[in-house]
Amino acid sequence: MFVLPLFPQGRAPRQGRVFPVVAFLLALALPAAAADRKVAIFDFELIDSSLEGSMMGENADEQARLDRLAPDLREAVAALPGYSIVDIAPVRERAQKQYLQSCGNCSQTFAREIGADIAVTGTVQKVSNLILNINAYAFDAETGEAIARGSADIRSNTDQSWQRGIDYLWENVLETQFEAAR
Repeated sequence: MFVLPLFPQGRAPRQGRVFPVVAFLLALALPAAAADRKVAIFDFELIDSSLEGSMMGENADEQARLDRLAPDLREAVAALPGYSIVDIAPVRERAQKQYLQSCGNCSQTFAREIGADIAVTGTVQKVSNLILNINAYAFDAETGEAIARGSADIRSNTDQSWQRGIDYLWENVLETQFEAAR
């Protein structure tokens, strides 16, 4: 069997020696540049400062609206380049037993446990069936630095007003803050 040498005289041309080094360095750099920031978006919590909840009990329609806010926000954040959503299922039960706004940054601890870089929590404050406020807060899970935060006041306690409220909060407040934090 006759084998033809690839490089006569046993030496690769200068370009042939540099190319593998450049290719290797690019291969190392690309995954780091393309790495998404992982975001854990926890379920929103209701702060009912109206008397309705204590007198009438839990409102199923209101709870259904509350349950839709985090998935809507997850979808919006996932659509942004540079971000991916982390499933909170492994810590959801523990998170639901806490009031995430005052548990000593436990949302950030939960986010780190599931591999997230950013922890997002939210509340809906119900003053009455006419006056409600949707709030969202995003923090770096490691440092606690604020990434984004915002609030949207809504009028009326309906599916449409809650949807418009979370859409407004994302499109006019949070989205630009997330884009700036990339």
